Amino acid sequence: MWAIKQICERTGLSPRTVRYYEEIGLLSDVRRSEGGRRVYGPDALERLGFITRLKALGLSLAEIGDLNAVYAIGGSTQAMLERLQDLLGAHLDDVDRRMLELGALREELVAYRGHVEERVRTGAGDLQEAEIDRDRKGAAR
Repeated sequence: MWAIKQICERTGLSPRTVRYYEEIGLLSDVRRSEGGRRVYGPDALERLGFITRLKALGLSLAEIGDLNAVYAIGGSTQAMLERLQDLLGAHLDDVDRRMLELGALREELVAYRGHVEERVRTGAGDLQEAEIDRDRKGAAR
């Protein structure tokens, strides 16, 4: 059994985060010492590692809570794993979509950077500034 300080050292989480996970039901069955302090066993350490991995994969705390609920209702790891498979598939689809969007953005940035580099190389930037100043003066009349 470990105190909260020790469990935080092992997981890299802050005490506030560990207590928050307990408050929202992600970490259940936390025992208390005779003095009322939280004490954590191997199950809690494993659960915190699982939560940390799922968050790193992009799952929200609500989704992780949903997995807890599926496990509690179904009473089986199989039901939870099937739900996790669905969630991970949805997140993978989202990552693929965002990668396509980022690829298109990258191409646009490369093209525009090339355009700017060409203008810098040819001094076209100075010419356009002169045209803008001339247009502003003409509009002010």
